[in-house]
Amino acid sequence: MKQITLTAALGLVFLSTQAFAQFGSGIVYDPTQGAHAIQQIQQFEQQIQKAEQQIQKAEQIYTTALQTRNTIVAAYNLAHQLSMAPHQLYQHYVTPWTNWNTVVAVNTYGNTPALLQAINSGINSVAGLEAVSLGQPPRYPLYGNLSTQSQQIVAAQGATSDLSVGIMQANLQTLGTMRANSQQRAADIQKLESQTYSSDPAQQTYMSTFQRINQATLMQVHAQQDANQIAQAAVLQQMIVQKQQQDALTAGFQDAASYQQQYNTSVAPLLSGFGTSLTQSH
Repeated sequence: MKQITLTAALGLVFLSTQAFAQFGSGIVYDPTQGAHAIQQIQQFEQQIQKAEQQIQKAEQIYTTALQTRNTIVAAYNLAHQLSMAPHQLYQHYVTPWTNWNTVVAVNTYGNTPALLQAINSGINSVAGLEAVSLGQPPRYPLYGNLSTQSQQIVAAQGATSDLSVGIMQANLQTLGTMRANSQQRAADIQKLESQTYSSDPAQQTYMSTFQRINQATLMQVHAQQDANQIAQAAVLQQMIVQKQQQDALTAGFQDAASYQQQYNTSVAPLLSGFGTSLTQSH
């Protein structure tokens, strides 16, 4: 548009100059010089257009740099806000935890210290349980002279007693070890909590956060393992109770079957003619 306007203006100059020359001004228009001037003006316009394009590019670069700077500042502000969030927002929601207390008891007859040591630490669980128990049941006298059925009944009841004692000793050691480790676990949880709510920037890095998450996950896994051990111990104890009930039920069936067999073999022949004797006596 500028080029067309400029050309039209030069045309008017050419016409006015030619007319002026024709009417006696004494100045003659040179077409060669006019074309050269037009060419220079066109080159100047092209240079102006290139300069305008460069200015536009510079403005775009400046705008992009400004947007980049604003994005970086916003990201920094967000990171700073996130780093301060645990300390500012979640500190007020921290609740204390409950630790296992040390078990204490009176020692009237001098036999509880070993058991208390086993309960609180898991050490010497066998000796601790034996100190407060009646000990192993005595072996049934003349066991070899009993019938096969009687030996099975006695052996089943003896096995129930032996298994019950063994499971109690194992459970006592497991629970005592858990109780002893609970103090160290409480210290670990407290340390993890203090690092989580710390305002120290070194504790708010991604690596520190991921490490605490990993530690918390491992502690949860260990706690789940302890819970599984307690559940297994309870199941074993329940199995002993069920075994005892099953042995009693089986012994009852065996007694009933034995009584019927002995009655048919020994008692029935003796009473077979008793009714006839009573009838004849009348």
